[in-house]
Amino acid sequence: MTDPKKSPIKWHKPFFWMRKQDSVPEPLRPALPIDAGSEDPKRPWYRSTVLKIAGAALALLIFLPTHARGQFGIDTAAIMAALSKMQSLMNTYIAAPLKTINQYEQSASKYEQEVMYPLAAINQAKSSVTQFESQFGQLSNMYRTVNVSSATLPQSQSLESLLLSRNAANVPAVSAQYQSVYGGVMAQNTSSPAVRTMTDMTDAQAQDAMKRAIEIDALANAELSAADQMGQQITQAAPGSAPILEAEADVWIVRANAYTQAALAELMRTRGIDLANQSKVAKLATTDNTSNNSLINGSLTNR
Repeated sequence: MTDPKKSPIKWHKPFFWMRKQDSVPEPLRPALPIDAGSEDPKRPWYRSTVLKIAGAALALLIFLPTHARGQFGIDTAAIMAALSKMQSLMNTYIAAPLKTINQYEQSASKYEQEVMYPLAAINQAKSSVTQFESQFGQLSNMYRTVNVSSATLPQSQSLESLLLSRNAANVPAVSAQYQSVYGGVMAQNTSSPAVRTMTDMTDAQAQDAMKRAIEIDALANAELSAADQMGQQITQAAPGSAPILEAEADVWIVRANAYTQAALAELMRTRGIDLANQSKVAKLATTDNTSNNSLINGSLTNR
């Protein structure tokens, strides 16, 4: 089959503006022999191309973006005017009060820094605390290291070492060491019951005082250690943490007062035993005098 586009005898139909109005019809051309299976030679070859181009142009026009108005069609000038009004209101009703508050805060901060908590005074206080802690450290070392032992005999030295040990674990060993130095209560048949009772009570109170002294020394060591730790913390603490350290120091003061009251109670007990012994000695002397007077009177009467 012959392609009509490549046929040398194809007929070109002119465009509508190039057509001429002929008054006389053209003479009939002789029919050309064509194949039976070929298409109509009068069909234009460019018709499909023009349709494709027109469809593509139409689709391009449909999908081509057009001009759009932002902000839902609101004019930009109106938006800028509204924003300017909002800024003016914020400057009038928000910025001005905030500025006043900021000035008050700056004044308060300046007062605290220059009057209540001046930096020079804080540094001076820290320097003083450091100096005091050095002196307290020397006193603590003197309290712990100075040897005040004075006994010379072995038994008395053992008892003295227990009494000055500052170790509460040595309290149970005091009784044995005390008896080795001062002896025990007299035998039953070697003294009167009143003397034996007075001696037993005196020995008991003496041992109690010695044991309490060891405990108080141990407590004093604990208090000194805690005081040293708090002093070191104060030298490195910030001004804001001073009330916390002060509260802890107050707690330790209460404890120290309690320990002091316990020691004072022990001293009062010891003094009470001493007075009781003196009263007992006077009573025993009175009893002995009464017995001696009876014996003397009996001897004189028998004569």
